[in-house]
Amino acid sequence: SKGREDSAAQVATAPPIPKVLPQSPQTWHGQIDYRILDARIHAMMADPSMQGLAIAVVEDGRLAFVRGYGQTAPVGGDAVGSGTIFRWASLSKTVASTLTARLAGDGILSLSDPLGKYDTSLRLPGQAETTLTVEELLSQRTGLPRNAYDGWLEGGRDPKVIRQSFSTVPLQCPPATCHSYQNVAFDTITEVIERATRRTYADLAQQRLFAPLGMTSTTIGLQGLQAGASWARPSRNGSAMPLSEFYYRVPAAAGVNSNIVDLARWMQAQMGLAPGVLSGSVLSEVQRPRVNTSRPYGNSALGRSLIRPTYGLGMRSFTYRGHRLVGHSGAVTGYRSTMMFDPATKIGVVMLWNSESSLPFRLQPEVFDLAYRQPFTDWLELRSAQTMGEP
Repeated sequence: SKGREDSAAQVATAPPIPKVLPQSPQTWHGQIDYRILDARIHAMMADPSMQGLAIAVVEDGRLAFVRGYGQTAPVGGDAVGSGTIFRWASLSKTVASTLTARLAGDGILSLSDPLGKYDTSLRLPGQAETTLTVEELLSQRTGLPRNAYDGWLEGGRDPKVIRQSFSTVPLQCPPATCHSYQNVAFDTITEVIERATRRTYADLAQQRLFAPLGMTSTTIGLQGLQAGASWARPSRNGSAMPLSEFYYRVPAAAGVNSNIVDLARWMQAQMGLAPGVLSGSVLSEVQRPRVNTSRPYGNSALGRSLIRPTYGLGMRSFTYRGHRLVGHSGAVTGYRSTMMFDPATKIGVVMLWNSESSLPFRLQPEVFDLAYRQPFTDWLELRSAQTMGEP
């Protein structure tokens, strides 16, 4: 009886696990022609800006395609596979916001709580940190200039000291009134969560999210990246880059690592396929648009095609060819990441790669064009690649 109960609980919480990972043409399945997609990825990987890439596609909520391409390092690397660990970078913000929304659903904190309740290290001009709410923090409405003092973080300063220094920074807009993307300020949510629960942020994410979702490779912190049997080294244009620890010091903003299968499981959970862990009300809080944003991919063709960009709680949303898409992307030295999905049809794509190429961002609309049966558009433009804005 106990075994049956445990099994039922697992079914209620974890996304469906395929008996065989769809890693070969014989096991790829769905409406998308994955041979076409595979050929496009091979063409993309021939570009000198690429190093290694892992990709997974979910169709109708099911894992339909998983594959690794390229190498884990420019010299002496191994082939990237479904088990290779990469950094999520700013895609980690979806974990922080989802964990917060879940804690709010459990009554442990409230999204409308002012940050002053938690005596965090954040200081804003005019003591605005006392009234700024958890919801406004997670929707990037601090009023600070974009990426405020990220350079100080990269120079080795303590994030808490940096947050105290924001008190004298000229604001871009009054707090709570506009979107302005942050890393150091966003990580204030780590302090909120730890004070509300008296648990470490990493332990709580593991207990409340990663473990019940079956995300067995997922960790927070530098050690978790390096502990993998296969992990991708950072690179730029075919050259090795130093492994930077600085953004691991803001774990809510950029601290997560995993393989591509676990990132696909995270996307499935965001699609509503693990209601025992992430209820519909929690997902609605996270994904609901709360503020308009600028184009995250700038004035590129992709940026112009994703119309009505908005931000929820650590989660972006757009309209593409009449479909609402939700997700986030990330960038730290030597790594990039992205997740984009259609909540209505439960189609989505996740990618992790160990270079600073912008090409995989452009592959995303090609995946959705295949899914939506659209005529081919050469979004990759491999012969005339232009640099896009980073996420």
